[in-house]
Amino acid sequence: MPQRYPVIIITGTPGTGKSTHAQLLQDASPVPLKHINVGQLVKDNSFHHGFDQQWQSYTVDEDKLLDELEPLASAGGIILDWHTCEIFPERWADLVVVLRCNHTMLWERLEKRNYPLKKIQENNEAEIMEVVLQEARDSYPQQIIVDLKSESSQDLENNVTSIVEWINQWLKDNGQEDEDNTL
Repeated sequence: MPQRYPVIIITGTPGTGKSTHAQLLQDASPVPLKHINVGQLVKDNSFHHGFDQQWQSYTVDEDKLLDELEPLASAGGIILDWHTCEIFPERWADLVVVLRCNHTMLWERLEKRNYPLKKIQENNEAEIMEVVLQEARDSYPQQIIVDLKSESSQDLENNVTSIVEWINQWLKDNGQEDEDNTL
């Protein structure tokens, strides 16, 4: 049976550091993991019904997106990076990382991205109300969800180290540890 590596979902309100975490994790992982920026995948492959001017975002065609991701998730070895997670079937996820950020800091990050005020307010409110964390809790087993603070470079470093440790444990638990290599 071929080796299968974990599927890790990194989610959080826009501006919490998902893509940065995913890229660093891809580089630090003891096994090959492919970082998939789902928002970029949606844009690049037109997996949407158009751009919503009011919300300044694409209206995602979930069927097309999930059809594209299904074989990748089944094979494993991917990091799905997106602002929502509930769309992904429970069977896909081995670990769901929800990144959290102080709302004042988040506001500043989104301003630097030149988000319109309405979008900054919407995302800031979502962070305060723990919308993404609640989506994860409603969609996946509690034991695979981790809630991590993402406010500083030290948080980033600690989070990536923790996820790498999780991957090493996952490999041991799934009988995929390579005895010749210390992970």
